[in-house]
Amino acid sequence: MEVVDIIKKRRSIKEFSSKKPDWRAIIDAIDCARYAPMAGNNYTLKFILIDDKEKIAKLAEYAQQDFIAKASYVVVVCSDPTRAVNLYGERGKRYLKQQAGAAIENFLLRLTDLGLATCWIGHFDDELVKELLEIPEDIEVEAFFPIGYPQKEPQIMKHKIDLNNILYFNKYKNKKMKSPKKKVR
Repeated sequence: MEVVDIIKKRRSIKEFSSKKPDWRAIIDAIDCARYAPMAGNNYTLKFILIDDKEKIAKLAEYAQQDFIAKASYVVVVCSDPTRAVNLYGERGKRYLKQQAGAAIENFLLRLTDLGLATCWIGHFDDELVKELLEIPEDIEVEAFFPIGYPQKEPQIMKHKIDLNNILYFNKYKNKKMKSPKKKVR
């Protein structure tokens, strides 16, 4: 599949089939996350792959989203802020979020390419998740992703929002690109 097709096909899926994916496919998607840009080439992300149904049920409870419990796997993405903050000070915290987002998008696109489905979960009780998974206090839980096969094939969306509503030229709110000046001979 072409990259643009994968981007357009990716969806947040909350209904999974009973067929269990091969966990090695999920590791392949995690491997793709490693190719995202990282500030100073300093890799800060960690991934926890969970197949324990009791832990998955607890994660569903901590996120207050019952559909998570029906997933075959959940991947929890964490950031270790230590090196980024040591290198870049307070700005390092911003870089953590940026690089987590970039890596997660690589992960999501590869899952889509493999025919797997997920939904980005950002609302959850951080402390309960950390306790359940024995994540150290200084590590940030970025998000988690219930993974399975989609119950039905997701439709490719033409667009989410009109490009004219989000694109400006040379300054905020400028909707027109200036034509190049003609050379006077």
